[in-house]
Amino acid sequence: MKKKRHIFVKCLLGLIVILFCTAAAVGIFFAAKGYMMYRGAISERSIKERVSDIRSEENFTPYSELSEFYINAVISVEDRRFEKHRGIDIIAVVRALWTDIRTLSFAEGGSTITQQTAKNILFTREKKLERKAAEVYAAFALEYCYDKNEIFELYVNTAYFGSGYYGIYNASMGYYKKPPSELSPYEAAMLAGVINAPSVYSPDENIGLAKQRVSQVLERMVENGVITKKKADEIINGAE
Repeated sequence: MKKKRHIFVKCLLGLIVILFCTAAAVGIFFAAKGYMMYRGAISERSIKERVSDIRSEENFTPYSELSEFYINAVISVEDRRFEKHRGIDIIAVVRALWTDIRTLSFAEGGSTITQQTAKNILFTREKKLERKAAEVYAAFALEYCYDKNEIFELYVNTAYFGSGYYGIYNASMGYYKKPPSELSPYEAAMLAGVINAPSVYSPDENIGLAKQRVSQVLERMVENGVITKKKADEIINGAE
């Protein structure tokens, strides 16, 4: 009996080692492919050149023209540790990986605002493992060259907000006929929530889901301590 148990343990340990080595090999493979994708992207045009072009666009909205409420809303719902990490949020990555394993899908990505900015500036939206790896290299480069405020303004100026609107200015004018600086807290929460899934949460596509998303954004803001529950309720009730 003991001999059989010993054999079973040895086989189990051997299987674990094989799985670990396989996972490591796959990780190294896609990390290498991701690095080549990143190098290919910046060889065409550097990050600084791309950023310069974005900032020169007519409707580029600088950080100073974004309300504190909108900034807090986006950070709360998209990347709550944005101010603390250096491009990659390990906690979010582990949580997303666990969710993906449980659901057998790639529903969660764990991407930070910096990674999403890198994707918007350098890569396509195609979901590939090598692109996710390439985002990591680009995110580190962005964090090295730009401060958090600059990265945030690049993010909201390149994000897609649904209904054909790219960038916070076009989304604000398109949905509410006003510049970002004049958005009400409810409107700001609405646009903060759209980015996650523009085709789902666009007010033009499904106002019911868009309103639900606003509630989720405000709940995250309460959890992050940037507004009170009373303030969140006032914003919701004031919009009804």
